Amino acid sequence: MNYSAIGLALFANLVFSTAAICAEKLVFGNEGSYPPFSIVDASGKLTGVEPELAREMCKRMKVDCEIVVMDFKALIPALLAKKLDGITTQIKPLPERKEKALFGMPIVYNPDAYVVRANSHFEFTKTGLQGVRFGTQRGSAQSRYLTEHFGDAIALTNYDNPEQIRLDLLAGRIDATLGPKINWTLELISKPEGKDFKLDGGEFWTGDPSIPEAERGSSWIVRKDSADLAKRMNEALASMLADCTFTHIRERFIPVAIVPAESACIKPA
Repeated sequence: MNYSAIGLALFANLVFSTAAICAEKLVFGNEGSYPPFSIVDASGKLTGVEPELAREMCKRMKVDCEIVVMDFKALIPALLAKKLDGITTQIKPLPERKEKALFGMPIVYNPDAYVVRANSHFEFTKTGLQGVRFGTQRGSAQSRYLTEHFGDAIALTNYDNPEQIRLDLLAGRIDATLGPKINWTLELISKPEGKDFKLDGGEFWTGDPSIPEAERGSSWIVRKDSADLAKRMNEALASMLADCTFTHIRERFIPVAIVPAESACIKPA
Protein backbone atom coordinates (compact mmCIF):
# COMPACT_ATOMS: atom_id res chain seq x y z
CA MET A 1 0.00 0.00 0.00
CA ASN A 2 1.34 3.43 -0.93
CA TYR A 3 1.02 5.25 2.37
CA SER A 4 2.70 8.37 0.98
CA ALA A 5 0.06 8.70 -1.74
CA ILE A 6 -2.73 8.17 0.78
CA GLY A 7 -1.19 10.76 3.08
CA LEU A 8 -0.93 13.29 0.28
CA ALA A 9 -4.54 12.68 -0.74
CA LEU A 10 -5.77 13.13 2.82
CA PHE A 11 -3.70 16.30 3.17
CA ALA A 12 -5.12 17.68 -0.09
CA ASN A 13 -8.67 16.94 1.05
CA LEU A 14 -7.96 18.67 4.35
CA VAL A 15 -6.61 21.75 2.57
CA PHE A 16 -9.62 21.99 0.26
CA SER A 17 -12.07 21.37 3.09
CA THR A 18 -10.42 24.04 5.23
CA ALA A 19 -10.47 26.47 2.31
CA ALA A 20 -14.18 25.83 1.81
CA ILE A 21 -14.90 26.34 5.49
CA CYS A 22 -12.84 29.53 5.56
CA ALA A 23 -14.26 30.95 2.31
CA GLU A 24 -15.50 34.45 2.96
CA LYS A 25 -19.28 34.79 3.01
CA LEU A 26 -21.04 38.14 2.82
CA VAL A 27 -24.70 38.95 3.36
CA PHE A 28 -26.14 41.87 1.43
CA GLY A 29 -29.58 43.41 1.77
CA ASN A 30 -31.77 44.38 -1.17
CA GLU A 31 -35.24 45.86 -1.36
CA GLY A 32 -36.51 43.47 -4.01
CA SER A 33 -39.46 45.69 -4.97
CA TYR A 34 -37.94 48.52 -6.96
CA PRO A 35 -38.26 47.61 -10.65
CA PRO A 36 -36.34 47.65 -12.89
CA PHE A 37 -33.50 47.87 -10.36
CA SER A 38 -34.72 44.98 -8.22
CA ILE A 39 -37.70 42.66 -8.32
CA VAL A 40 -38.66 39.14 -7.28
CA ASP A 41 -39.82 37.36 -10.45
CA ALA A 42 -42.64 34.83 -10.86
CA SER A 43 -40.31 31.96 -9.98
CA GLY A 44 -39.33 33.63 -6.70
CA LYS A 45 -35.86 34.65 -7.89
CA LEU A 46 -34.48 38.06 -6.96
CA THR A 47 -33.39 39.79 -10.15
CA GLY A 48 -33.07 43.24 -11.71
CA VAL A 49 -30.12 45.53 -12.35
CA GLU A 50 -28.76 45.67 -8.80
CA PRO A 51 -28.99 41.98 -7.80
CA GLU A 52 -27.32 40.95 -11.07
CA LEU A 53 -24.60 43.58 -10.68
CA ALA A 54 -24.09 42.45 -7.08
CA ARG A 55 -23.71 38.81 -8.12
CA GLU A 56 -21.07 39.74 -10.68
CA MET A 57 -19.32 41.95 -8.12
CA CYS A 58 -19.18 39.06 -5.64
CA LYS A 59 -17.76 36.77 -8.32
CA ARG A 60 -14.96 39.25 -8.97
CA MET A 61 -14.31 39.66 -5.26
CA LYS A 62 -14.13 35.85 -5.00
CA VAL A 63 -16.60 35.72 -2.13
CA ASP A 64 -19.76 33.75 -1.47
CA CYS A 65 -22.65 36.21 -1.28
CA GLU A 66 -26.20 35.87 -0.03
CA ILE A 67 -28.68 38.61 -0.95
CA VAL A 68 -31.52 39.00 1.54
CA VAL A 69 -34.75 40.78 0.59
CA MET A 70 -36.29 43.16 3.13
CA ASP A 71 -38.30 46.40 3.25
CA PHE A 72 -36.33 49.49 2.34
CA LYS A 73 -36.77 51.09 5.76
CA ALA A 74 -35.39 47.97 7.49
CA LEU A 75 -32.16 47.87 5.47
CA ILE A 76 -30.02 50.43 7.29
CA PRO A 77 -31.08 49.27 10.80
CA ALA A 78 -30.20 45.69 9.79
CA LEU A 79 -26.81 46.85 8.50
CA LEU A 80 -26.04 48.73 11.72
CA ALA A 81 -27.16 45.71 13.78
CA LYS A 82 -24.60 43.62 11.82
CA LYS A 83 -27.29 41.40 10.30
CA LEU A 84 -25.98 42.55 6.92
CA ASP A 85 -22.48 43.24 5.64
CA GLY A 86 -23.71 45.73 3.09
CA ILE A 87 -26.71 47.05 1.19
CA THR A 88 -26.94 46.55 -2.57
CA THR A 89 -30.03 48.68 -3.03
CA GLN A 90 -29.24 52.20 -4.21
CA ILE A 91 -29.12 54.58 -1.24
CA LYS A 92 -29.22 58.32 -1.69
CA PRO A 93 -26.64 60.14 0.49
CA LEU A 94 -28.37 62.17 3.18
CA PRO A 95 -26.42 63.78 6.06
CA GLU A 96 -27.90 61.43 8.69
CA ARG A 97 -27.12 58.39 6.54
CA LYS A 98 -23.54 59.50 5.90
CA GLU A 99 -23.02 59.72 9.67
CA LYS A 100 -23.86 56.02 10.02
CA ALA A 101 -22.52 54.35 6.87
CA LEU A 102 -19.82 54.41 4.21
CA PHE A 103 -21.06 55.15 0.70
CA GLY A 104 -19.40 53.47 -2.24
CA MET A 105 -19.07 54.78 -5.78
CA PRO A 106 -22.38 55.94 -7.30
CA ILE A 107 -24.22 53.00 -8.82
CA VAL A 108 -26.87 55.13 -10.51
CA TYR A 109 -27.53 58.76 -11.37
CA ASN A 110 -31.31 59.02 -11.30
CA PRO A 111 -32.73 62.52 -10.68
CA ASP A 112 -36.15 62.90 -9.12
CA ALA A 113 -39.29 64.30 -10.72
CA TYR A 114 -42.94 64.68 -9.80
CA VAL A 115 -45.45 62.25 -11.29
CA VAL A 116 -48.89 63.82 -11.69
CA ARG A 117 -52.00 63.42 -13.82
CA ALA A 118 -51.50 64.65 -17.37
CA ASN A 119 -54.29 67.22 -17.08
CA SER A 120 -52.97 68.77 -13.85
CA HIS A 121 -51.22 72.15 -13.66
CA PHE A 122 -49.56 72.34 -10.28
CA GLU A 123 -47.35 75.14 -9.05
CA PHE A 124 -44.75 73.44 -6.86
CA THR A 125 -44.99 75.79 -3.90
CA LYS A 126 -46.73 75.49 -0.53
CA THR A 127 -49.63 77.52 -1.87
CA GLY A 128 -49.78 75.72 -5.20
CA LEU A 129 -49.77 72.27 -3.59
CA GLN A 130 -52.19 73.04 -0.76
CA GLY A 131 -54.19 69.89 -0.02
CA VAL A 132 -52.56 67.78 -2.76
CA ARG A 133 -52.35 64.10 -1.80
CA PHE A 134 -48.81 62.77 -2.22
CA GLY A 135 -47.51 59.24 -1.83
CA THR A 136 -43.85 58.37 -1.27
CA GLN A 137 -41.84 55.44 0.01
CA ARG A 138 -41.42 55.22 3.75
CA GLY A 139 -37.93 56.29 4.89
CA SER A 140 -37.00 57.69 1.47
CA ALA A 141 -35.16 60.89 0.56
CA GLN A 142 -38.24 61.96 -1.39
CA SER A 143 -40.48 61.66 1.67
CA ARG A 144 -38.02 63.74 3.65
CA TYR A 145 -37.82 66.36 0.89
CA LEU A 146 -41.61 66.78 0.68
CA THR A 147 -41.93 67.07 4.46
CA GLU A 148 -39.16 69.67 4.69
CA HIS A 149 -40.35 71.78 1.76
CA PHE A 150 -44.14 71.58 2.01
CA GLY A 151 -44.93 70.38 5.55
CA ASP A 152 -48.62 70.16 6.36
CA ALA A 153 -49.62 72.03 3.18
CA ILE A 154 -49.77 68.59 1.52
CA ALA A 155 -51.36 65.32 2.60
CA LEU A 156 -48.49 62.83 2.61
CA THR A 157 -48.94 59.06 2.78
CA ASN A 158 -45.90 56.80 3.08
CA TYR A 159 -45.87 53.34 1.52
CA ASP A 160 -43.70 50.26 1.93
CA ASN A 161 -42.80 50.00 -1.76
CA PRO A 162 -43.22 51.79 -5.12
CA GLU A 163 -45.79 49.29 -6.42
CA GLN A 164 -48.22 50.37 -3.70
CA ILE A 165 -47.71 54.00 -4.75
CA ARG A 166 -48.31 53.12 -8.41
CA LEU A 167 -51.55 51.29 -7.62
CA ASP A 168 -52.90 54.18 -5.54
CA LEU A 169 -51.97 56.68 -8.26
CA LEU A 170 -53.88 54.63 -10.83
CA ALA A 171 -56.84 54.26 -8.47
CA GLY A 172 -56.96 58.00 -7.75
CA ARG A 173 -56.33 57.58 -4.03
CA ILE A 174 -53.36 59.95 -4.29
CA ASP A 175 -52.75 62.84 -6.70
CA ALA A 176 -48.98 62.76 -7.11
CA THR A 177 -45.68 61.24 -6.13
CA LEU A 178 -42.06 62.32 -6.16
CA GLY A 179 -39.53 59.73 -7.22
CA PRO A 180 -36.66 58.66 -9.49
CA LYS A 181 -37.27 59.67 -13.09
CA ILE A 182 -35.92 56.48 -14.70
CA ASN A 183 -38.10 54.20 -12.55
CA TRP A 184 -41.32 56.11 -13.05
CA THR A 185 -40.74 56.56 -16.77
CA LEU A 186 -40.18 52.84 -17.32
CA GLU A 187 -42.71 51.50 -14.82
CA LEU A 188 -45.63 53.88 -15.46
CA ILE A 189 -45.29 56.79 -17.91
CA SER A 190 -44.13 54.65 -20.86
CA LYS A 191 -46.82 52.00 -20.35
CA PRO A 192 -50.43 52.03 -21.61
CA GLU A 193 -51.80 52.42 -18.08
CA GLY A 194 -49.62 55.51 -17.64
CA LYS A 195 -51.12 57.46 -20.55
CA ASP A 196 -52.97 59.76 -18.16
CA PHE A 197 -49.82 60.68 -16.21
CA LYS A 198 -46.78 62.87 -16.84
CA LEU A 199 -43.50 63.92 -15.26
CA ASP A 200 -43.59 67.49 -13.97
CA GLY A 201 -41.51 70.01 -12.06
CA GLY A 202 -38.26 69.31 -13.90
CA GLU A 203 -35.43 67.07 -12.68
CA PHE A 204 -33.79 67.73 -9.33
CA TRP A 205 -31.78 66.24 -6.47
CA THR A 206 -33.36 65.28 -3.14
CA GLY A 207 -30.13 64.09 -1.50
CA ASP A 208 -27.52 65.98 0.50
CA PRO A 209 -27.34 69.48 -1.07
CA SER A 210 -23.65 69.83 -0.12
CA ILE A 211 -22.65 67.09 -2.59
CA PRO A 212 -21.17 68.51 -5.83
CA GLU A 213 -23.55 68.25 -8.77
CA ALA A 214 -21.27 65.89 -10.72
CA GLU A 215 -21.31 63.41 -7.80
CA ARG A 216 -25.04 63.35 -7.13
CA GLY A 217 -25.70 59.66 -7.48
CA SER A 218 -27.00 56.87 -5.26
CA SER A 219 -24.66 54.17 -3.94
CA TRP A 220 -24.39 50.85 -2.19
CA ILE A 221 -23.30 51.14 1.43
CA VAL A 222 -21.45 49.32 4.22
CA ARG A 223 -20.83 50.03 7.90
CA LYS A 224 -18.27 52.64 8.93
CA ASP A 225 -15.97 49.86 10.20
CA SER A 226 -15.92 48.15 6.78
CA ALA A 227 -13.67 50.48 4.78
CA ASP A 228 -11.76 47.54 3.28
CA LEU A 229 -14.99 45.94 2.05
CA ALA A 230 -16.08 49.25 0.52
CA LYS A 231 -12.74 49.48 -1.29
CA ARG A 232 -13.04 45.95 -2.67
CA MET A 233 -16.61 46.55 -3.82
CA ASN A 234 -15.59 49.77 -5.56
CA GLU A 235 -12.69 48.02 -7.29
CA ALA A 236 -14.93 45.21 -8.54
CA LEU A 237 -17.56 47.65 -9.81
CA ALA A 238 -14.90 49.80 -11.49
CA SER A 239 -13.56 46.75 -13.32
CA MET A 240 -17.11 45.90 -14.44
CA LEU A 241 -17.50 49.40 -15.86
CA ALA A 242 -14.09 49.24 -17.54
CA ASP A 243 -14.78 45.99 -19.42
CA CYS A 244 -18.43 46.94 -20.14
CA THR A 245 -19.91 44.07 -18.07
CA PHE A 246 -21.79 46.70 -16.04
CA THR A 247 -23.41 48.01 -19.23
CA HIS A 248 -24.22 44.54 -20.58
CA ILE A 249 -26.06 43.71 -17.34
CA ARG A 250 -27.83 47.08 -17.19
CA GLU A 251 -29.04 46.77 -20.81
CA ARG A 252 -31.02 43.64 -19.89
CA PHE A 253 -33.32 45.80 -17.77
CA ILE A 254 -32.88 49.49 -18.64
CA PRO A 255 -32.40 50.98 -22.13
CA VAL A 256 -30.46 54.06 -21.01
CA ALA A 257 -27.11 54.50 -19.22
CA ILE A 258 -27.32 55.01 -15.47
CA VAL A 259 -23.77 56.24 -14.79
CA PRO A 260 -21.59 58.56 -16.94
CA ALA A 261 -18.74 56.00 -17.02
CA GLU A 262 -20.86 53.81 -19.28
CA SER A 263 -20.32 56.20 -22.20
CA ALA A 264 -17.27 54.28 -23.46
CA CYS A 265 -19.37 51.10 -23.71
CA ILE A 266 -22.32 52.51 -25.65
CA LYS A 267 -22.16 52.13 -29.41
CA PRO A 268 -23.28 55.15 -31.49
CA ALA A 269 -26.73 54.78 -32.99
